[in-house]
Amino acid sequence: MSRPIKMSLGDEAPYAILWEDIMTNTFKAVLLGGAAALALGTAAQAQDTTACLITKTDTNPFFVKMREGASAAAEAAGITLQTYAGTIDGDVESQVAAVETCIAAGASGILITPSDSRALAPVIGQAREAGILVIALDTPFEPADTADATFATDNFRAGELIGEWAAATLGEEAANARIALLDLNASEVSVDYLRDNGFLQGFGIDIMDPTDIGDETDPRIVGNDVTNGNEEGGRTAMENLLQVDPSVNVVYTINEPAAAGAYEALRAFGLEDQALIVSVDGGCPGVQNVAEGVIGATSMQFPLLMASLGIDAIVQYAADGTLPENSPGLDFFNTGVQLVTDHPVEGIESISSEEALDLCWG
Repeated sequence: MSRPIKMSLGDEAPYAILWEDIMTNTFKAVLLGGAAALALGTAAQAQDTTACLITKTDTNPFFVKMREGASAAAEAAGITLQTYAGTIDGDVESQVAAVETCIAAGASGILITPSDSRALAPVIGQAREAGILVIALDTPFEPADTADATFATDNFRAGELIGEWAAATLGEEAANARIALLDLNASEVSVDYLRDNGFLQGFGIDIMDPTDIGDETDPRIVGNDVTNGNEEGGRTAMENLLQVDPSVNVVYTINEPAAAGAYEALRAFGLEDQALIVSVDGGCPGVQNVAEGVIGATSMQFPLLMASLGIDAIVQYAADGTLPENSPGLDFFNTGVQLVTDHPVEGIESISSEEALDLCWG
């Protein structure tokens, strides 16, 4: 018998399968009819495999793209995909109910973007005890090993890139910045504090507790507010912070829908040319906002890749129990990040909005 097949998810190849001893004498001796039977058996097994995708919402374009990637990969693999979502970002109850449904359905694997990376831990533990592979997408659990694996952007680096770009763009005026930070929600989940603190570090501001938001003492920070990751929330949060200090000239946002809302609030006050807006996501609407000057720079992530790799991992797990591996030196598999801006600065690698429109969350 050959040794088990090992799935390796490293930086050099996003999804590489290392076949060991595949051409041994045993395999060479397999007759054509036996090989055909094996193929039919594998296809039948795939048809019996069910995967679940559970996102924070089903309206955010980021999660729509994630669903597209999972659906295409599931169709290609011949497995059944069930999709669920919360009503809003932070809807833990709906996600708990979705996990319980997947357990009852006998799913082989669950892909989930946790609305609360701590509160969901108990039900995720139940799923794993039932033999289900659980992969966090985009938002790591706390601790990360709550799930079997995490496929995600390096969210701290995503924030750091836009922080570095904003500071370099302002130059000497970065010392006089008036910064508004538009975060996700009061739960301060990992994706929220990682991006926020990454931005601050990139901008040159000392961060205090790396898992907390809003505890910095730098006088350049006007304040933090929450957006729920949507345009309406971004508009309201920006209005609130403009009341604190109407001289805000740098705006960090958790994602591009929040950035669009922040811009509308600034425009309503006639301040749209005063503030430099930076964000994270890289969706087509957000990239178009970069092209139009609404957003100065954004960090593009790749949710379609996250989800499609997650489906591939579930298929592999269902076939032989193989677990995905982390990127070297990290406690997750890094699916990459790319700075997008039409105003590049020396020393920070970036692509233009025109180039980014050909990618758009691929």
